[in-house]
Amino acid sequence: MDNESAIAALGALAQGTRLEVFRLLVRHEPGGMAAGEIARQLGVPQNTMSAHLGILARAGIVRSERHSRSIIYRADLNGLRALTLFLVKDCCAGSPELSAPLLAELSPCC
Repeated sequence: MDNESAIAALGALAQGTRLEVFRLLVRHEPGGMAAGEIARQLGVPQNTMSAHLGILARAGIVRSERHSRSIIYRADLNGLRALTLFLVKDCCAGSPELSAPLLAELSPCC
């Protein structure tokens, strides 16, 4: 991941509704959710939700696939992993023992 990709991902998450969408999708892995269901659960109009999902997809942290008449959205865990690694890549001045607690916290979810 490069700076521009990281900025796009962080910028996409720096808005309340999009952050809620991403966290909802993470909770619904690996099955994902239909766009309409995401909108219903968060109480957001479907056209507004489509715009939010598009921003998250272009930032590389959400992906979609068509299933019949529905579009299923999923958190892109590879994109999340790449962003997280980018943020902590140079952590702790080469002292891996300092980053151990962070890595331990990330391990159960991924």
